[in-house]
Amino acid sequence: MKPIIIQTTFKNEEEAKKLSNILIVEKLAACVQLKEIKSIYSWKNKICCDNETLVNIKTKKKLFAKVKSRILELHSYDVPEIIAIDISNISKDYLKFIKENTI
Repeated sequence: MKPIIIQTTFKNEEEAKKLSNILIVEKLAACVQLKEIKSIYSWKNKICCDNETLVNIKTKKKLFAKVKSRILELHSYDVPEIIAIDISNISKDYLKFIKENTI
């Protein structure tokens, strides 16, 4: 089993919590972390600076497509960030936690 972190952002905590709860209930994620951040980016030839909620989703690599599909289904952005980060070092206990709490 290959563990990954899928990273995305939402415009507010309410949207982020909605996705997080669905992923946990459907066992597509073992853990989801939310953090308030400020993002600076270029959109339609304009520099933007917005408050967002960063979401880190701990899951299995084989579940990436399903998680991505749920993000796209529930997201309000035209182009949501969906990035998978391979976990190269992980404790045996945390790896077991991910295995036991995902499908």
